[in-house]
Amino acid sequence: MKRLLYCMTLALLLTACYTTEENYKAAYDKAKERTRENMGGTIYDMSQAERVRATEIINGDSVRLLRSYFNVVDDKYENTKKFGVVVAEFDQILNARSYRDRLKQNEGFQSYVVYTNREKKYCVVAQAYDEKEPAALFIRNIKQHMKMKVLVPRPYILQRL
Repeated sequence: MKRLLYCMTLALLLTACYTTEENYKAAYDKAKERTRENMGGTIYDMSQAERVRATEIINGDSVRLLRSYFNVVDDKYENTKKFGVVVAEFDQILNARSYRDRLKQNEGFQSYVVYTNREKKYCVVAQAYDEKEPAALFIRNIKQHMKMKVLVPRPYILQRL
């Protein structure tokens, strides 16, 4: 009887101690809702809308232009140009470096990784320019320039402040 009770207790402990995707998603949604409540629902919605709305008309095209201070991860700050086309954002630096390496190897771009202070993300800059017009042209014809998948919903220009 003791052995049966011991086995049942062990089985219960082993099945109850791991995280499932449903538990993780529920905890994530709860934390996000708390952030929304602490910030105030309307302020949170306005900040999210502002993030998407930051567009500018360049060469007749509506292009998202994000102005931000950033830290260059693997290169020197002096080697960056003022306008960079961001094609991927990551929370983990390892993923950003891997994507950057594939861009360099497969596409031949002089890409680099930056950490934006505003977005709190590691952004992969595919191409960088001194003026915003060529960057907007690159975004317009991005499917012709890049064969790799762009990992942001809309590529955008990151302007160095």
